Amino acid sequence: MTQDYKSTINLPQTDFPMRGDLPKREPGWLAEWEKVSRYAQIQEHTAGRDKVFVLHDGPPYANGAIHLGHAVNKVLKDVVVKSRLMAGYRSPYVPGWDCHGLPIEIAVEKKHGKAGDKLDAVAFRQKCREYAQQQIDLQRGDFKRLGVLGDWERPYRTMDYKFEADMIRALARIVANGHVVRGAKPVYWCFDCGSALAEAEIEYGDKTSPAVDVAYDAVDAKALAAKFGVDVGDAVVAVPIWTTTPWTLPESQAVALGAELEYSLVEGPSRNGRRVLLVIAAALAEKALHRYGVEQPVVLGHAVGQTLEGTLLQHPFYARQVPVLLGEHVSAEDGTGAVHTSPDHGVEDFVVSRRYGINTLNFIESRGTYRADTPAADGLQLAGMHIWKANDAIVELMRGRGVLLAHHKIEHSYPNCWRHKTPVIFRATPQWFISMEQAKLREAALASIKHVRWVPGWGEERIAGMVGDRPDWCISRQRTWGVPIALFVHKATQEPHPDSVALLEQVAKRVEQGSIDAWYALDPAELLGDQAADYEKVTDVLDVWFDSGVTHFGVIGQRPELQQGDAKSYKVMYLEGSDQHRGWFQSSLLTSAAIHGRAPYDDVLTHGFTVDAQGRKMSKSLGNGIEPQDIMKTLGADILRLWICSTDYRNEMSLSDEILKRVSDMYRRIRNTARFLLGNLDGFDPAKHLLPVEQCLLLDQWAVQQAYDVQQAVAAAYDRYDFPEIVQRVQNYCTTELGALYLDITKDRLYTMPTDSHGRRSAQSAMYRIAEALVRWLAPVLSFTAEEIWKSLPGERGESVLFETWYEGLAATQSSPEQRRYWSDLLAIRDTASRVLEGMRKGEQIGASLEAKLAIHADPAVVSRYAPAAEELRFFFITSDVRLDVAGGQPETAVLSELEGADVWVSATVSDAAKCVRCWHRRDDVGQHANHPELCGRCISNVEGPGEDRRWF
Repeated sequence: MTQDYKSTINLPQTDFPMRGDLPKREPGWLAEWEKVSRYAQIQEHTAGRDKVFVLHDGPPYANGAIHLGHAVNKVLKDVVVKSRLMAGYRSPYVPGWDCHGLPIEIAVEKKHGKAGDKLDAVAFRQKCREYAQQQIDLQRGDFKRLGVLGDWERPYRTMDYKFEADMIRALARIVANGHVVRGAKPVYWCFDCGSALAEAEIEYGDKTSPAVDVAYDAVDAKALAAKFGVDVGDAVVAVPIWTTTPWTLPESQAVALGAELEYSLVEGPSRNGRRVLLVIAAALAEKALHRYGVEQPVVLGHAVGQTLEGTLLQHPFYARQVPVLLGEHVSAEDGTGAVHTSPDHGVEDFVVSRRYGINTLNFIESRGTYRADTPAADGLQLAGMHIWKANDAIVELMRGRGVLLAHHKIEHSYPNCWRHKTPVIFRATPQWFISMEQAKLREAALASIKHVRWVPGWGEERIAGMVGDRPDWCISRQRTWGVPIALFVHKATQEPHPDSVALLEQVAKRVEQGSIDAWYALDPAELLGDQAADYEKVTDVLDVWFDSGVTHFGVIGQRPELQQGDAKSYKVMYLEGSDQHRGWFQSSLLTSAAIHGRAPYDDVLTHGFTVDAQGRKMSKSLGNGIEPQDIMKTLGADILRLWICSTDYRNEMSLSDEILKRVSDMYRRIRNTARFLLGNLDGFDPAKHLLPVEQCLLLDQWAVQQAYDVQQAVAAAYDRYDFPEIVQRVQNYCTTELGALYLDITKDRLYTMPTDSHGRRSAQSAMYRIAEALVRWLAPVLSFTAEEIWKSLPGERGESVLFETWYEGLAATQSSPEQRRYWSDLLAIRDTASRVLEGMRKGEQIGASLEAKLAIHADPAVVSRYAPAAEELRFFFITSDVRLDVAGGQPETAVLSELEGADVWVSATVSDAAKCVRCWHRRDDVGQHANHPELCGRCISNVEGPGEDRRWF
């Protein structure tokens, strides 16, 4: 009768469940973190560290529920912060929100009307505050649910009175350093916003526009022709321009040519029977004439652009004479080589016009209609007409006057408002600017870029190109909900008060106590005294990119926990999507360079955008969106976090249900590995049972060394922000080094040897060290699961894995070349043996590998190397027996394992020995003990004797 030996087997025991059941379990961890104030605990535990790493939060806008892009951004930030904690840094994280600006204002307008309708400005701004706070509360709950730890109860909000005051103080510093100027310069203008826009608020889309060639007739045709050495008699001589914005022609005040360009005087199409000669850039003449229906160009003469400067031309439909100017922006790439110039509607036009003393006309109102005083043209009343409607009317007007040389429609890339998705224009209005040149801000910013670590590296070239080319920064907006540009300007000269810096500080103190409303309520006489009659308050508000751009000043510079203090090392990191090279990265760089002369960050990491499996942007119209809230409800936040970290964030990040399924499988493999380790640590007390590494079996020493190597690689990958490498390395380690090798081999020792035997405690000591290391590797990525593993580990320990640093209990000794060769060869032989055994399984000769006996035939040096471990090799190969002998040539049916400098052949046969019912090995000594006829000799020793002695495996 078979005896029951179950009680003699040490089967794994753990309360750590196989199923993660994350949607149900994670909220419990969140409640625990809230109850004990986990973030505050971490700050307390790390307070004395001499390295500080601040990941400064780029504020999401307080409007609407978070989407997948938000989740990617916040999780990446959280992983960085937690990995820095593991690396021994003090790493505080203060989340923030952008609270001013148009979207909130529009949301409030929809419910309460515009400021001044149902609500006065003060009440309107209060409604904006209330709305922003509601959105913050909504978003904060989801960010917490993602497992992101931070100072959620004390975030920074750009609408906080203190921050609003510090924005004004930052502006004062920038004014003091000579970077702020005022002028009527062309800026991007959105009719729907009714305000100027920053470059970062512009996106591009296709637009169909009228492309026209228009003749500007010379006032003195003979004089102009003479510059080409031609006598034209009574012919018309004209300079044609090409434009896609006919609506700008009422404000056309000049025509710009290229000083060094060569121009040709050519025969054009006649006008009402009269000969017409045209001045066109030589390189463009043939192409332009083709548009005008002239197939055989007749060139009468040539002249260089600079010789034509000052020539007076007739406006195409107004009784206005316009001069020929020279501009560096004119090229011979397209058009005619002549550019109609309106300083109201182009940056280059504005610059060149200023050089020639030409001012703006300002015919266009904020909503896109012509002002009431816009002159009529041949009976065409432009006043009150919208510019888009005026395009066709102006084209027909010029056609009737005979000055329209060509007209067709083109589709081209055109700037749009990123909020309204509608076309914008350049419009010259009185605005406040941060000058890129006046106090050498561009130079300082470009120099600072070189001292920053950009991840990926292409970020440096991208932002340098943008800063190098960008115009002055328009920081003024014409809105109600925003921080005021709290300057007093002279009513006559419009110049800021000479004591503006000191006055700004006085205003800041009032704002700090009473919000931005304090500025609007302020009587100028309170600060200016008798001068108040000569000055007026600026009513514009600051661009919201200025709000977030000065958070380095108003948050990092103000909160003590974010400053260096006594720490020896200090770093600041910014981490956002790739669009922020033209947004927050740049606005922060410019304001910091303007205030401090340097960049506000040491490291900048850029991530891509989320797309579906086909690479399409997720949208409601396509129905391909995946919301983070849905993933957390069905799979859990740790699955979402694992996908984010396993994906190459440097490119577009694809997500689909199939991808999530693969990530869930990956998570299960990692979780099952942790569970196996925990199960086999049942009854293990590290205070009593943990063996020094050098006293462990050889295989256990190897396993600890492998864990050490993985930890070195993982820590290095965290340091360079290579999260996919971490996930892949940990997954491979769990699957290959542990699951398919070490854990598989040690099962026999763990299950069958006496509970307190050296061989079993050796394996447990290795597994304990591996588990202690693994839980730390996982903590930044799988934060909830890591906390769960941490609670299940044996021994005295801190309350949270997040209080810890990388595990120091792994063997840090370097393997000798001989040791490395020992293991690499043995593993290569094991791979060959696995192929041999798999062939026997497929041939249905065996089921489990323990049904086989293995024979290793090797060169004498190889046999000598492994001979001391020969008795235990069967455990390494998981077969019932292994014979090691010197090869006398290639044995029949053996498979070659080619080692460096040696040949090894592996063969296997079916064991005909009896099977031990306890360990399942097939051994010749089964049945030799009367009391235990079904056990092998070693199991008898393990059950009632001193236990077997293992030294190797």
